[in-house]
Amino acid sequence: MPLFAALPRPPRQAERQAGGTAPGDSLPRTSIAVAALSTIVEWYDFTLYLFMATILSRVIFGGGAESLLATLAVFAVSYLLRPVGALVFGRFGDRFGRRPVLLASMAVMAAAMFATTLLPTHAQAGATAWAAFLALRCLMAFSVGGEYSAISTYLYEGARPGRRGLIASLASMASEIGALLAVAVSAITTTMLDHAALDNWGWRIPFAFGTFLALATLAARSTLRETPVFAGQPTGRTHRPLRFTLRTQRAGLYRTFAISALASIAYYVGIIYVPTFLTSVSGFPEGSSLWLSTVASVTVIAVTPFAGALSDRIGRRTTLLVLCAAAIALPVFMFALMTAGSVTAALSGAVVLACIAGGITAVGASAAAEQFAPAGRLTGLALGATAATAVFGGIAPYAAEFLTHATEWSLMPGALVAAVALATLPVLARMPETAVRG
Repeated sequence: MPLFAALPRPPRQAERQAGGTAPGDSLPRTSIAVAALSTIVEWYDFTLYLFMATILSRVIFGGGAESLLATLAVFAVSYLLRPVGALVFGRFGDRFGRRPVLLASMAVMAAAMFATTLLPTHAQAGATAWAAFLALRCLMAFSVGGEYSAISTYLYEGARPGRRGLIASLASMASEIGALLAVAVSAITTTMLDHAALDNWGWRIPFAFGTFLALATLAARSTLRETPVFAGQPTGRTHRPLRFTLRTQRAGLYRTFAISALASIAYYVGIIYVPTFLTSVSGFPEGSSLWLSTVASVTVIAVTPFAGALSDRIGRRTTLLVLCAAAIALPVFMFALMTAGSVTAALSGAVVLACIAGGITAVGASAAAEQFAPAGRLTGLALGATAATAVFGGIAPYAAEFLTHATEWSLMPGALVAAVALATLPVLARMPETAVRG
């Protein structure tokens, strides 16, 4: 019997048995809006790192032939802290609620971003600069580990059953708004300042803006209510969510890892790595690469809620299978377009890749949450989704850059996306439908 064919479907009634509220219960629109929009900060800062990778390689790592790889390596190493943070915050959230996690993680993020604006440069402090930078990125990754899973769970549990795909996808949409802000602020900063001013003090501006966003978001999150699913399951909670998840939710762990692996490789190579690719491989100026990525980010914002709503109508499995097929067939050709030397061709490739990644991420938010009972949902997402993101997300930009230059094949990033998509296709094909219609 195939490995995933025998895995039990997480039924709708399991949520009731675990202490969930009635299907009609939902959060007020104000709580939904605050929760969805507050993901802007998380992705503003984390994507800002890669959008400014070539600048940071000079400022923090001193420039040179290996500085860009060192910058991407720090991103990859720090990302390993994300699953650790997810487990810590996940256990806390499954025991005490989703709201406390959202407040704590944002407070840590605000502190880390503020400290980044005060860092010395390599010219001022040498190796101390990149060591301090690495420590702050690890702290940021730790806090981000508790962020996205908690937000997507909060939105999923706060929505009406027939609209959970759409509502949960709002976290992905707002994340892309954060990425859009990051690329726009980066582009404005690099365009308005000359090289000397940018390397001296201008690189701090985007991080200072992120600090302001984090503090404003922390204030807004203080008004959130607890989700009705968590608040209504006092008898279904467990003091050992990790043991509960490992014993009873193994099927969800396998499926969630596959969904998140596909979403991560598509997003981090197809969106986040693209500005670096356009500069280091295609030869576009830094400012032009960032502006091209800005347009692609706008496209994702439009596609994300559409993909989430579509999954409510035709199902998570069907939507993910269509998007997975696109991730197999198109990325190599899209990266080929981006090496053609034409702005129009590069923009077309970036937009198509962004649409694929945005759609998978949008549907994955609800599909992953539906693999677990409420009592261990955050812990399950930490073990499955966040672990996959650490491997296929944090390491992906470094792997794409390294393998592209090692093989001297400019289409390698597209091949990486296609390979992971091909590997996850059988899992998605055997995944039972979890969407609740109506």
